[in-house]
Amino acid sequence: MSHFTKTRLFFILFFLGLMGVVSILLIDLSSLAVLIPSATTSIPAITPTLKILSLVQPAVILTVAVLIGIALAPRVGLSAPAAEALAAGGNVLTSLRSQFVPGVVGGLIGGLCIVLISLMSKPFLSAGAIDRIGKFSKLVPLPTRLLYGGITEELLLRWGFMTLTVWATWRVLQKGRNVPTAAHFVFGILLSSVVFGAGHLPVAFMLLPDAFTLPLVLFVIFANSAFGVIAGYLYWKRGLESAMIAHVLCHLVLAFANWAGAYF
Repeated sequence: MSHFTKTRLFFILFFLGLMGVVSILLIDLSSLAVLIPSATTSIPAITPTLKILSLVQPAVILTVAVLIGIALAPRVGLSAPAAEALAAGGNVLTSLRSQFVPGVVGGLIGGLCIVLISLMSKPFLSAGAIDRIGKFSKLVPLPTRLLYGGITEELLLRWGFMTLTVWATWRVLQKGRNVPTAAHFVFGILLSSVVFGAGHLPVAFMLLPDAFTLPLVLFVIFANSAFGVIAGYLYWKRGLESAMIAHVLCHLVLAFANWAGAYF
């Protein structure tokens, strides 16, 4: 891949991820702050400047993740076929064709798994915790879930973190010889999934400091990690866009389940 193509690929992926970052502005932070127990957190006034500044950190992390993926994904056999085709002036639809159906299937399975885990977890969670989780879910608009969750998080966790993990273990254990074995990819999938699940714990603790119990911790980690395994597998076998399709559809399944009363 030429330097010019890599540059185009960076801007394509960064722009996609940035849409998710900007969608954070759709969240009503003032209403969200009301859910946070005032006894544990001091909430500053939510001003337009503060909301804009809140985008800086995720934008910087996104930049690093995109650069890592561009530098390391080709070395370990991972790819973003559609974005790479667009960057090289190729046929994007052809690149998406083999990714679409697996992505749809993965999204449906992932969404149903999360709903099932939530139904199994509810009896072990307090009524207050369930109520606050439900209110929090309603404060995150669907566009933010689809753009940030479906696209930006895949760039951060799969394109960036999982790629780095596979490359690092390959370099250390195989000293960069041959190609990474399946074990490296499986480890990368599992680690990125657990990190993704554990990454939701700070928000859970912020919202539920008085109900931060083992069942809640297990629910947060397992519910989010379950989909991470599916997305990681799709990224490995089909490409990054397949994982994005699955992630977007998973959020649509959860939105429908929430509307139907089967999810928080």
